[in-house]
Amino acid sequence: MIRAILTAALLLLTGAPALAQSPAQNHPVVIAHRGASGLRPEHTRAAYELAIEQGADFIEPDLVMSKDGAFVVRHENEIGGTTDVAAHPEFADRKTTKVIDGVSTTGWFTEDFTLAELRTLKARERLPAFRPANTAFDGQDGILTFDEVVAIARAGSARTGRTISVAPELKHPSYFASIGLLMEDGFVAMLERLGLTGAEAPILIQCFEVGPLERLSGRIHSSLLQLMSGAGGPVDKPGLTYAAMATPEGLKTIRAYAGAIGVETAMIVPRGPDGVSLPATSLIPDAHAAGLKVVSWTFRAENAFLPTELRRGEAMADHGDLTGQLRQFRDLGVDAVFSDFPGIAVEAFRP
Repeated sequence: MIRAILTAALLLLTGAPALAQSPAQNHPVVIAHRGASGLRPEHTRAAYELAIEQGADFIEPDLVMSKDGAFVVRHENEIGGTTDVAAHPEFADRKTTKVIDGVSTTGWFTEDFTLAELRTLKARERLPAFRPANTAFDGQDGILTFDEVVAIARAGSARTGRTISVAPELKHPSYFASIGLLMEDGFVAMLERLGLTGAEAPILIQCFEVGPLERLSGRIHSSLLQLMSGAGGPVDKPGLTYAAMATPEGLKTIRAYAGAIGVETAMIVPRGPDGVSLPATSLIPDAHAAGLKVVSWTFRAENAFLPTELRRGEAMADHGDLTGQLRQFRDLGVDAVFSDFPGIAVEAFRP
């Protein structure tokens, strides 16, 4: 029964009209955000394997590019905060400052390293102040490629008897194109090689930019998701805001090229100046009316990321009532969630 529910939940994200009334609509899909990143350093084999064991439906890799065009899995192309690159004297002269999507950033960047060089680095915890226990795993895992994450998902599917899907996010495609690394072309070629271009393929492709998703919709049949945040707008569409994209008219425009939106939790349940949750917006019903599934990000257990009324304990690193937040969004009709703690999400959604 559980396996049938999870399979139906996966298919729900394809946008197939016949599945609109699936029983799985009351059991949101669980996407392990960078793996079980609340318990292991993000984007590592350990984080993905743990997420699969905890029952996640999807594992999520953020994709950036190396100097020689490889798709590597990191939160950003700046890797000073997520690897031990600073401890490698042979790479000291590669520390630099760049403007990425209008933001000046200093550090080490994947596009300045070959894949072979990146293979010499080890991952470390990105949020040690909130997740000190994760630092015990620093230095244990290397940087993964997208191929390796797909292999982890496929091995997990064979091992568990469940379909473990992947939800890659294309990071900064316009920036990479500006330096001669054509992310879209390389990504499509990779998907074709991996057999992930069909409408039923176990993949959900995300991006904060609009153009890449529009173009991908004409090249492949894989499920696409438009990411949006509560502020700003897509860097490849100056003048367009995510707020405008989240209106009924804006959602209809998104539906022309994507089957789902991925939105910040505050776009669904805003918070007041005191951090207390306010009444829910109409975004979920508006998106459903436009024919879009709704995925929300990011569900984390630490008090620092929860609304005031769900915090427990004194410290911002203490864990609050994440289960309560997840069930609130389930009851509002969200179709899927990104969570750093997929095990908590799976348990929260059990019938």
